[in-house]
Amino acid sequence: MPYQPNDLLSRHFQSNGSDLTSKVEEQLNLVAPNSPNIPIYRDMMLTVLRMAQEDHNRWNAKITLQALRELEHAFRVLEKFKGRRKVTVFGSARTPIEHPLYGLARELGAALARSNLMVITGAGGGIMAAAHEGAGLEHSLGFNITLPFEQHANPTVEGTENLLPFHFFFTRKLFFVKEADALVLCPGGFGTLDEALEVLTLIQTGKSPLVPVVLLDAPGGSFWQSALDFIHNQLEANRYILPSDMKLIRLVYSAEEAVDQINQFYSNFHSSRWLKHQFVIRMNNPLSERALEHMQGAFADLCLSDHFHQHAYSGEEHDEAQFSHLARLAFTFNARDHGRLRELVDFINLPENLAKAQPMPQQRAREPIKVT
Repeated sequence: MPYQPNDLLSRHFQSNGSDLTSKVEEQLNLVAPNSPNIPIYRDMMLTVLRMAQEDHNRWNAKITLQALRELEHAFRVLEKFKGRRKVTVFGSARTPIEHPLYGLARELGAALARSNLMVITGAGGGIMAAAHEGAGLEHSLGFNITLPFEQHANPTVEGTENLLPFHFFFTRKLFFVKEADALVLCPGGFGTLDEALEVLTLIQTGKSPLVPVVLLDAPGGSFWQSALDFIHNQLEANRYILPSDMKLIRLVYSAEEAVDQINQFYSNFHSSRWLKHQFVIRMNNPLSERALEHMQGAFADLCLSDHFHQHAYSGEEHDEAQFSHLARLAFTFNARDHGRLRELVDFINLPENLAKAQPMPQQRAREPIKVT
């Protein structure tokens, strides 16, 4: 949804002829002239000023400061890796080096690197160390957690600029998902299961963009199959989840299969976003008229109204003009059936559904759409 300036917050500081909101905006325009994000920064600063005015609790203030510093530092460090696809790998830190899963995770890291995908882990041992070992430093990012006792990152990322330390688990978990273009989950303990269920919940509810979620186990392993059996027999059977929600997950038994799942997901699908009330899928290549016609009926349940529209870039995404060469598929998504949305992405990626090389029809000229 588009950012809406907090007018109530602004009016909170307008009294006795003194407009603190204007003073804050004046200072922001000095440090970030012409920034389209001035209203957001203004409300951030006014929020802090309101906290100071109420001054309820020192511990609350320290948590806010630490979290803000962590976010700003991570944004700044990760800026140099912007534009590179990244895959977050989860799994047990207790997996010994001689275990078959350790070797599988190392193969996974190497296969991801060969596809020019960066590997994000918690920077610890076990599966995390193996994935980074296979990927090498150039293709590795580690999000470590600082603990009261001595805590070391794995040898691949320790002491490098590719390691980000976090004080809070919640900010660290945010970046595990925020930076991920895909997620691969190997067998692990409570932490791994927590990450698996949280990621699926975020995608299922639309709080996180749709990305591939791959469950990786050793050949003959039953860890993830047992978990999927439980989900099917208990969650799906009791209608706690939609049957299509199971489409959000893929189970594989080799590193190459895991990477193939990711590469296939992005073979034509590029990315997605909301523009006003329209959900827009960016594609590397447009769809054929035959595929588009089939889609109108086969995936009609995804649309609240009207139908699917395919068009070229027309300036509506003014903040992301670097994607102007991509074809667009727009529709009024119901924002509920994300498993079915994954099925739509699979359909978009089928080679037989792509149009032969030809110019995309231009959308009718109109006012720029505000980004949501």
